[in-house]
Amino acid sequence: MFHKSLDLIAIGDIATDAFIRLKEAEVHCRIDHNTCEICMPFADKIPFEYAKIVKGVGNAANAAVASARLGLRSAVVTNIGDDLNGHESLNSLHHNKVITSYVRKNECKATNYHYVLWYGAERTILVNHVDYEYKLPKLPEARWVYLTSLASNTFPYHMAVADYLEAHPKIRLAFQPGTFQMKLGFDDLKRIYARTDVFIVNVEEAQRILNSTSHDVKALMQKIHDKGPKLVLVTDGPKGAYMFDGDHHYFMPIYPDPKPPLERTGCGDAFASTFVAALAMGKSPLEALTWAPVNPMSVAQFVGAQEGLLSKEQLEWWLKHAPGDYRVKEI
Repeated sequence: MFHKSLDLIAIGDIATDAFIRLKEAEVHCRIDHNTCEICMPFADKIPFEYAKIVKGVGNAANAAVASARLGLRSAVVTNIGDDLNGHESLNSLHHNKVITSYVRKNECKATNYHYVLWYGAERTILVNHVDYEYKLPKLPEARWVYLTSLASNTFPYHMAVADYLEAHPKIRLAFQPGTFQMKLGFDDLKRIYARTDVFIVNVEEAQRILNSTSHDVKALMQKIHDKGPKLVLVTDGPKGAYMFDGDHHYFMPIYPDPKPPLERTGCGDAFASTFVAALAMGKSPLEALTWAPVNPMSVAQFVGAQEGLLSKEQLEWWLKHAPGDYRVKEI
């Protein structure tokens, strides 16, 4: 079954997330490396508060659900196993009104399953990508393609995506790279970078891609922009987000939390996909930049990446009630 009028096609891996709420742990930070580590006793029994299983998540699924909840016709291109987790993930996507015609079921394979070690409002995710045979299905033309995290055996698959995009020059591309895509770098993915309309990463990811220790966000965005993306966005957690359009640099603060965040999984996906969805709805980049932080604020009030995603009406309510200093600033 093919759909001729899709607003967004999200391409990336899907997973089940098992959240484990830790009770006893410590966080050790190394200022010299700008990194923190979660620490627990080794070879011991460690109590936890509770566990919660969330089906049908991952960057691509989260983006498709966010877009669908905002009223767009969105589809996801992904792989699942022929197992209970795969069937339940598919049901979750259906429930969220995501088109699943391009989901490939792999016999004798498991669905990706991740463990989320949740401590305070932050999390550390233990990931394992199943080695699927990736084949790009025949896709219709869409207004946007949202390319994101894929497994380490998918370089030929990326080239198939590039072929599809080059055959449909009117399609706009959003690229939110995952770990493997960052490792591939600019040269291997030059066709993707050259085709990218919107590129979104966080500060640490931008440093990793550029092999840089610089904290100069303007410089990081300029170097990424030089590789092809027309709009570059870099998020910096609670500090806010930045955008570069090739001529101007902008800063957007976070939307104030109505109460302390419960858990931040999926906040980056919520920001990125809301920005792209706003563009798909005809908003300007500056308008989209005011939309993008609202969904992460809501997502952080729930467990998992999707429960807190807002409808268009809900998001507009929060925008209407935003404080006076919640606005884009040129820097």
